Amino acid sequence: MELGLEGKVALITGSSRGIGLETALYLVKEGAEVTICARNKSRLEEAAAYILEETGKEVFFVETDVSNKEDCQKVVAATFEKYGRLDILINNAGTSQAYSFEDVDTDLWQQDLDLKLFGAIHCSRNAIPHMRQVGGGAIVNVTAAIGKTPSASSLPTSVSRAAGMSLTKAMSKDLGRDNIRVNTVCIGLIRSEQIEKMWKKQNPELSWEQFSSKERQIPLGRIGDTDEAAKVINFLASDAASYVTGTSVNIDGGMVGAL
Repeated sequence: MELGLEGKVALITGSSRGIGLETALYLVKEGAEVTICARNKSRLEEAAAYILEETGKEVFFVETDVSNKEDCQKVVAATFEKYGRLDILINNAGTSQAYSFEDVDTDLWQQDLDLKLFGAIHCSRNAIPHMRQVGGGAIVNVTAAIGKTPSASSLPTSVSRAAGMSLTKAMSKDLGRDNIRVNTVCIGLIRSEQIEKMWKKQNPELSWEQFSSKERQIPLGRIGDTDEAAKVINFLASDAASYVTGTSVNIDGGMVGAL
């Protein structure tokens, strides 16, 4: 399938590792120019070297903390200065915070919302004028399936991710007239450093395949891989999804009992 990403310019937050890095890799393979950003400069350098090794193409990277409003403005401006346009924004920055209600203090609530919700708000606010200049664009907000069906001890992540889904729907209605599409992917259990640490700590005798499928209520019977999430994100960011906006797509192997 032709995705229509050749020559497009994409900015991906939280892209020094995991889903963000894999998404950047696929975008580059499809011919897009890409800016990656994250808080850790050395990780960004490693990520850029990895993409260069895999594709023979360079990506632009900017050390960025998206919980800081000025950093959001800076990375969008730097991307536009580098490439002269911006077509795609993927708001991927985030961490997993899972505590019971009484264990979450005000500072943690604020930190989580600043990173996951306001980071997406500020990056989008700065990116939208550039998308209008080129006749449209695509924004993909990476949220979490737990935002649809919160479990016990899932705060503040379940709330900030639910807010991200609501933000996506509202933005899609406001920006449709500008041909700017806004969608969200709701991530379930995807292979990550955090899950690999849990595997090696709890069940070092098992192979990854054995651990991935062990006692988990996932209809597909395993934890997902980062490239499986990246492919869906790339599709939603591409011209192949030109009539898709305001939707949420679960990438969770069928785990969550909600559409």
